[in-house]
This record gives sequence, C-alpha cells and structure tokens, in this order.
Amino acid sequence: MCFGSPSSAGDDLPASECESKTSQNSDPAEDAASFGSRTMAQTATVDPTKLGVGRSIAVLTSGGDAQGMNAAVRATVRVGIYTGAKVYFVHEGYQGLVDGGDNIRPATWESVSMMLQLGGTVIGSARCQDFRTKEGRTKAACNLVKLGITNLCVIGGDGSLTGANQFRTEWPELLADLVRNGKITTNEAKSSSHLNIVGMVGSIDNDFCGTDMTIGTDSALHRIIEIVDAITTTAQSHQRTFILEVMGRHCGYLALVTALACGADWVFIPEMPPEDGWEEHLCRRLMDQRGRGSRLNIIIIAEGAINRKGKPITCEQVKELISKKLGFDTRTTILGHVQRGGTPSAFDRILASRMGVESVMALLEATPETPACVVSLSGNMAVRLPLMECVQVTKDVTTAMAEGRFEDAVKLRGKSFENNWNTYRMLAHVHLPDKKSNINVAILNVGAPCAGMNAVVRSAVRIGILQGHQMLAVHDGFEGLAHGLIEPIGWSGVAGWTGKGGSNLGTKRNLPAEFMEEISLSITKFNIHAIIIIGGFEAFSGGLQMVQARQKYEELCIPIVVVPATVSNNIPGSDFSVGADTALNTITMTCDRIKQSAAGTKRRVFIIETMGGHCGYLATMAGLASGADAAYIYEEPINIHDLEVNVQHLVEKMKTTVKRGLILRNEKCNANYTTDFIFNLYSEEGKGVFDCRKNVLGHMQQGGTPSPFDRNFGTKMGIKAVLWLTDKLKECYRHGRIFANSADSACVLGMRKRALVFQPLAELKEETDFEHRIPKKEWWLKLRPILKILAKYKTNLDTSEKATMEHVIKKRGLVPEV
Repeated sequence: MCFGSPSSAGDDLPASECESKTSQNSDPAEDAASFGSRTMAQTATVDPTKLGVGRSIAVLTSGGDAQGMNAAVRATVRVGIYTGAKVYFVHEGYQGLVDGGDNIRPATWESVSMMLQLGGTVIGSARCQDFRTKEGRTKAACNLVKLGITNLCVIGGDGSLTGANQFRTEWPELLADLVRNGKITTNEAKSSSHLNIVGMVGSIDNDFCGTDMTIGTDSALHRIIEIVDAITTTAQSHQRTFILEVMGRHCGYLALVTALACGADWVFIPEMPPEDGWEEHLCRRLMDQRGRGSRLNIIIIAEGAINRKGKPITCEQVKELISKKLGFDTRTTILGHVQRGGTPSAFDRILASRMGVESVMALLEATPETPACVVSLSGNMAVRLPLMECVQVTKDVTTAMAEGRFEDAVKLRGKSFENNWNTYRMLAHVHLPDKKSNINVAILNVGAPCAGMNAVVRSAVRIGILQGHQMLAVHDGFEGLAHGLIEPIGWSGVAGWTGKGGSNLGTKRNLPAEFMEEISLSITKFNIHAIIIIGGFEAFSGGLQMVQARQKYEELCIPIVVVPATVSNNIPGSDFSVGADTALNTITMTCDRIKQSAAGTKRRVFIIETMGGHCGYLATMAGLASGADAAYIYEEPINIHDLEVNVQHLVEKMKTTVKRGLILRNEKCNANYTTDFIFNLYSEEGKGVFDCRKNVLGHMQQGGTPSPFDRNFGTKMGIKAVLWLTDKLKECYRHGRIFANSADSACVLGMRKRALVFQPLAELKEETDFEHRIPKKEWWLKLRPILKILAKYKTNLDTSEKATMEHVIKKRGLVPEV
C-alpha cells in the first residue's frame, strides 16, 4: 500500500465513472470550504520547531491492539518533540489515564527507537470500565491537569475515540468539580481550560467509516494471506475443501478482501448475508468449480457472518452441509488471534507514521472551536474528519444490519467496501455467456517482471470472457506479439494466478518500434480488436510508440490501455504501480533483519542499495517504513556536504543508546556517489566511532508472492481496463469495423489521489522525463521531510500534509449539500 491506500487503493469509482481525467479528482478543499478548519497554510509563518513550545501531548493506545500502533506512537512522540512540545506515554490505555502515577511517563526520542517493526503496542492497551464512569474520567482529568497536559492523541477503535470525545466535551465540568473538591487550584484549571483531542484509528477490522484503511488492517491481511497460501498447497494435494474463519465480528472487510486476494469460491460477510436458499447455490458452485478441473475449494467466513434472519453462519454448519450434500473432504480452520500478531507491513508503518505526524499538527493547530477530529487516509491523501460524524456513520452501519437493510449497510461502509463487494461478485459469477461479442482482446506483459502482474491478467481474462470476448494471451511482450506467440486463454487457464509472483505470460523489455511492421501483421492475422499492455516504463513507452505509429499503420487504430506494473512505481499517470507494494515489503523486512544485526554488533552502519532506476519511491518509502537515517534519491540531488552532515549525524547518534545506522541509496541516485563510494566515505570518516557494511538487494525485490494490496489492486485494474475497453470498442465501431485514432482511445489506467482515471498516452507525454524514465511530478516527494524529521535532522521544512477538515456525513449523502 505504498500509499494508498496501499488495500483499498483505487476503489473509489466504478469503471463506468473512470473516463475523465478532470471530472473525477475531487477537490477536498471544496468540501471543507464551509467548515472552517485551520491548515498549515495559515500557520506557515510559524516556525514548526517552535509550534509546540510550552505545550504537552499525551499519547495512548486503547482497545484491541493492531500492528502499526507502535509506528504511530513513534511518529507522535518524535514530531511532538520536534515541535518543541513535551510528550508523555500513557501506559495501559484509559486505565493508565485513570490510575495516573507511573502510568503517565515522559517520552524521549530514544525511548521510541526499535519500535517500528514490533507488532502490538509497547505502551500497553486495556479495556477500561473505570473510564466509562464520570468518577473515573474525573480522576483522569486530574492526572492530566497536574502534568499540564491539554492535548490527547488516542489510537484505537470507534469505542475508544467516542470515549475521548465524551472526555473532551465534559472537560470544563470535570475541572469545575476538581476545583470545587480542592483537587486542583483555580490557576491550574485556568491554564488547562480546554482539552484538544485527535484520533487515529487502530483496528485490524477496518470497521471505521471515513477512512479507506485503518492501522493494522493491511498487516492482518498479510497474516491471513500467508495462511491461505499455505493451506492452498495442502488442499490441492488432497482435493479438499477448506473453510477459513477470519476476524470481523461486525465488519466483513477482512473476509471480503481475503476472498478477492485468494480467488475464494464463496465468502460470507455480515453486511451482505446470502439470499435464502444459499445452501443449494453454494453446493452448485463448488460442483461447477470441480467440474472445471479445480482440485480445491476455498470458502471464507467472517466471524460475524449471519443469514438473512440474523442467525449466525458457522464454519461447522457449512462443513456439515458440504460433507453431507457433496461428499467432499472438508476441513475448517479458525485463524483467531494470529491475525492481530506479527510484524507490521510496510503499508501500516508508513500509514501510521503519516497519521502520527498529521495528528500532532492537528492538535497544535486546534482551537476551542475546532471539533475533535480523526486523522485518516483517503486514496493517498491524509485527511482530517470530524470524529463524531465518523462514529455516527459507523453506528449507522450496525443499525442498518440490525434492521435488515443490507444494501444500505454496504453503501454506508463506503465506496471502497462497496466496490470490493461488486468486484468479488463479478469474478465469482461463473455462468459464462452464451452470446459472443466476436471481439478479440490481446493481453501482454512488458518490461521487468513484478508481483501482481498475474492478478491483472487473471481478472482481465475472466471479465473479458464474461463480456463475451475472446481473450488472447501474448507471450514474451512486444517481441511475442510481433512473432505470433499468441494463443487463446480461457477461464480455467488463469485459475490460481492471483497469488503467483512474476509473469506467467513471460515478459521482455523490447519496444515495439523495432517490430512495428510485424506487430501490425500479427494484429491483422489474429484479428485483434484491442490490447491490454501490463508493465513498467517500457509498457508506457511502447504504448506511446504504437499511438505515434497509427498514421503509418492503420492496424494500430484500436483501443489500447496500459496498466502500470513495476516495482519502481515510475509510470506517468498513476500514483501507484502494481508490484511496488510487494517490493517495498521485501526491502522493509530485509532492513529489519539488517538493523537487528547492527543492534547486536553495536556501532555499525549499513548502506543498502535499492532498485527503482532514477525513481526514488522505493528508497524513500522503505526509509520511512524501516526507520532509516537517510535515503539518497535522484529527485533530491546530494553533494559532498550532505554526505558529511549525514556522517556527523551518525557520529552523534553513536553517543546515544542507539548504536546503529541505516542508509538507503537508490541505485541511480548519482553517477559518481555510488554505493561503493558512500561505503568507503562512511568507513573512513567513521573510523574509531562505527564500522560500515553494504548490501545491494538486487533482484530479490522483483520476486516473491504478491502482497494483499498488489493482488487486489491488480485485480481491480484488470477489471476496469476490460470494462473501459468494452465501452471504447462500442464507441469506435463504425461502418462494420473498429477504428480508433483519437487520443483518448489509448490510455494509461492509473490511480490519481482518490480515483482510478484513464489518461491519454499522448497527453502524458508532456508530464514525462523520458531521459530518466520518471514522471516530472511525483506525489510522494512531500513525504521526504517526514523521513528526515523522524531521523532527528534539524529541518524547518513543513511536516504536515496540509490536511483539511472534511464532512463525512455529506460525503455519504446522509445530509443535504450546503
């Protein structure tokens, strides 16, 4: 995820609404115009390193733990200290707030070191009954006032955040009671007259409305998919049916996304119970799958799954049904708390870090009139949302389910959830159409292989077949297209492809310019009406070459769509590429192991070289996710002075209790400051203080099984590409043949902020630096200051993403537009 919403990225619009580049990118400022929130733009004249002077911030984690909470705590503490504020840990959640004493301790820069890669929450969490009473909240208020704390950052679920808002609302009344009872002085009450609250949602269920992804969800999906992949191998060996129960008592997000990511045969979620008579339908679908040659069946059940009458549907109930009616060898697995544990994914670390930074800025910019807010993610953008509006919509989902309004429940979950559900239903529909469209769609992989390419192919092939098209698999990229390495591919031909890494079709870097004559002949020979090109910068360049050759070769006047798939994430027209999230996780996990090694040997600095060509996305994001001291990239030129400053920074760091360093270098960040040069420089300048090691990660970054994000992002991209092509083919059908020569008939399908959009290749040419194979503008560069500040560099750069306050209820269509 990458940063979007690395598992819900690109969910915002159905394919039919993704046509226009200009119409879909909503401006959040318009939604917020009447809401009057202060942004960093208004405090631009204030030195951010002085913004928190004289103020105190407390951070606590409450409710169920979630992977990534520690990253949020770390970012909150460090950015709080960076702004000059005093920061406190509240141990054991609200219970610690009530009990006070040693449970509320000052936090230091070093006290949050080596936390990023840890699961759970190191400051503890507890479900607190005392805080539910006014007496308990009065004790908590007294403890905060005595320490001068008037800013509270709460990381937890909707219950924890609701409690925080109640605490804030009652604050003046609680202080009055404390003064009346002599627990605090009038001056103390006056200096702490207002309590600011900001929330970050930490929940593996992703059950909080208003945010695309909650902290911990992506990591939980990683745990689930690891287990599903392992179970799949044994299920295939014995031709078994496996029923897996995943967490989600009131929310089916984990179950739904897992079903998409593993190509499950059936999924049960509480928001959309199956229709009456589902038992017959389920058995028929399982039989159909076996009839198509499948050796296994996978069924995913959310723990809160119910039928239309509100009665639970359990694993044992489904197992008994399948065993009795079909006689299949059926096993059940309840995943349980393994989903909560383990190392946070790269996405959760970056998400939590971004949220932590934005939370501190929201607290310090808050006024008594500012409503309590929750910092969340929309697309790849940080946004601030009114806390109680989010809580209200979340409660509305539960109400809708209780009243049997299941369609409303799905809609209230948001566009992300709704589109996941619609995507699953499309792919689960295996009744192939009798009527054929007589359209042939070719699909090929171009450039370096990456995880997730096969997921795009699978969904594109299956949706194409459901549209009545014949899908043609092109082997070995443009070279294969030129030499006729083309064959029809059917429904069962792509079975199980979602979880396979690399490129099953085969991929090469050759561009079409050298084969244009042969390619045009192949298009005629195989009667190809449309082409899907999946790949990296070569796919983008190749698509552009084909568009430019249309004047000479009329055969190329067919709809073309490019789906970005590369570890480098360097394709113009898209904020994210399929494959980048998997590579980012590979780098992050490797850096974790290297840091562990350095922590053991003490006084050691590692120089790590990452892939990416001239694009510094992987180095920057991996730096954020692994807690690197610096990340050198081409987009931010370095000089010898910068290297000298970094060495001195590490020399000072070795005087603290944290005696290790991590430097990331993008492979083409500088032709002269190579990995060897930087290694030699650090080794020489660090003599007697630290020693140095280097690692070139290489092609391990292109391998591995796709992450949940890449599986789902790839699946949605494949579907939207084919649906767009189908519409475009209808538009371009004239005089008994297809003729497409307009600019908008050859597009890149990419994610821009909150929407998937189709952008003409010809228009994107102006946005491209062809020499260095990168877009001229890259959204993730705004995250660079966060990387530096969290590594303790003294920089006056703006750390905030200038998030604006937005209405949630208006977005859900529950109140009229103002």
